[in-house]
Amino acid sequence: MFRKVAVGGTFDMLHAGHRELLRVAFTSGERVVIGLTSDAIARPKGAESYDRRLARLKRFLEEEGFARRAEIVRLEDYYGPAVSDAELEAIVVTDETLARAEEINQRRRQRGLRELEIILVPLLLAQDGKPISSRRIRRGEIDREGRVCA
Repeated sequence: MFRKVAVGGTFDMLHAGHRELLRVAFTSGERVVIGLTSDAIARPKGAESYDRRLARLKRFLEEEGFARRAEIVRLEDYYGPAVSDAELEAIVVTDETLARAEEINQRRRQRGLRELEIILVPLLLAQDGKPISSRRIRRGEIDREGRVCA
């Protein structure tokens, strides 16, 4: 287990895939820094407001018993503290965000910081075999658990 890991995202509609990503982060680290994208980043994607996403995230962390080990930071860019926090040891990502983690490591090297261990979490698939995503949920294709909607 790492002392401190990072995970980030929009966490819109807080679906089963997000919950799995967060569970892996908390299984991997004693402390977890969760970057939650600001409205400036999330709104163009059609996401819910920052306050609503933050409330859902906090509720999930409380329900899972993770809240005391979590630090939530607002991301005004795609990197947040992951590029500058010397205490971070690992970052938890999916295939969709792997390139961003590699970019973060490049920026850390430029700053003289050690690279983060990248923990890759497979995308969770819906009932139809396609990845669960907030976009698909908003379109009414699937629900938050990945069940296909009628």
